[in-house]
Amino acid sequence: MPNELFDSMAGMVFLKSNGATFSGTLYPKLALAYPGLKLADLRGEFIRGWDDGRGADSGRELLSTQGHALQQHTHTVVMPLRVADSDRGSLDSAYSVDNTQTVTTSGASGSTATETRPRNVAFNYIVRAA
Repeated sequence: MPNELFDSMAGMVFLKSNGATFSGTLYPKLALAYPGLKLADLRGEFIRGWDDGRGADSGRELLSTQGHALQQHTHTVVMPLRVADSDRGSLDSAYSVDNTQTVTTSGASGSTATETRPRNVAFNYIVRAA
């Protein structure tokens, strides 16, 4: 914790963002930021900076969570097909057909979105103003 590393922060208290509840009486300013008296649980999560009107991740509420997703996409595989008459016997004529078959797959199931992302929490990055 910063208060253990820097003498200038020795009197400050820091709490882990592990979903724990806290006392609003002991930490009234923290209670203003977290009126439910419960810290965000960021254990094992990627933190995604809150959009705050930028438009990169619009429609999210502060501290809302998102599951993982893979951006919707398709794959196209072209497979050559050839049918030929290889056993003509005494016939003078031969035939062959050359064609291609295109197979397209798309993300029909699973967690897809307009972007590829890990599960995450929208978080407001702040700095302490002294």
